[in-house]
Amino acid sequence: MKGGASSAPSPIVSVKPTVLPAPHHDGGLRVRVTAPVSGRDLPIVLLAHGFGSSLEGYRPLADHWAAHGFLVVQPTHLDSRTLGLAADDPRRPRTWRFRVEDMRLVLDHLDVLEAAVPGLRGRLDRGRIAVAGHSFGGQTAGMLPGLRVGDPETGVAENLSDPRITAGVLLATAGSGGDSLTPYAAENLPWLRHPDFTRMTAPALVVAGDKDELPMTVRGAAWTTDPYTLSPGDKSLLTLFGAQHFLGGISGYEAAETTDENPAHVALVQHITTAYLRHALGLGSAGWAAARTELTESTDPLGRLESKGAPGTLS
Repeated sequence: MKGGASSAPSPIVSVKPTVLPAPHHDGGLRVRVTAPVSGRDLPIVLLAHGFGSSLEGYRPLADHWAAHGFLVVQPTHLDSRTLGLAADDPRRPRTWRFRVEDMRLVLDHLDVLEAAVPGLRGRLDRGRIAVAGHSFGGQTAGMLPGLRVGDPETGVAENLSDPRITAGVLLATAGSGGDSLTPYAAENLPWLRHPDFTRMTAPALVVAGDKDELPMTVRGAAWTTDPYTLSPGDKSLLTLFGAQHFLGGISGYEAAETTDENPAHVALVQHITTAYLRHALGLGSAGWAAARTELTESTDPLGRLESKGAPGTLS
């Protein structure tokens, strides 16, 4: 079986923590690696957690993707509650930037991660790598395929993209800055002030809940669709009807912060993101086409799927 090619779930193996050298992390960057126990040419997905979470989170996504043929890598970023970073720690204002460095470190140390999982050596397809992230992690993920964020200290929106990344999946993540932000967000979350989506040209799927009312914006749930509407190129948007910020519970099987527990929404996110990853990484588009048809023809759909920028897609 080639990576991503199986419709039936495969048994998986998960190893944690693998520790990578990282100057900005005390004791190194802690990473979880999850893979199917069989299959070859496994495509790779880097998964960035939301604010405060860790490599322990997002198992409904990580396990599902791995069971369907992907290697999933989850770093624990500096803002994780498990690390207990002090409020006055000098690294705290730059956690947004260190997150991107964490993702690059993962890409730079795939050999280490491959060796950490029994039976994984020689089974990776390093030419097919996607990045995914939820909430704060969505901004992290977005920067690797081209999103630019104005540095709060210098004002420069540096290009932090990485050519090793083929596609992105951005889940319930931040939109535009400026007048879209609440006064609290503008003052306390400076990395949200000046995003530039016009450089995010790589293919991406944006997932948003139409009841995702966040305290960072004055625009309501529509704010989280900005990564789709404001970026050029091949983009798709899945809007979940009635879903809030955690999209039914993607953050964990027993995550207390889930505000809108809905297994059907989680199942839809699993289904659509898996089909999209296969499509965007060149592993076959039949599942993606079928998913679009299912939502379009359903008499009681859980969401809406739209696309732009690619030949033959709906708008």
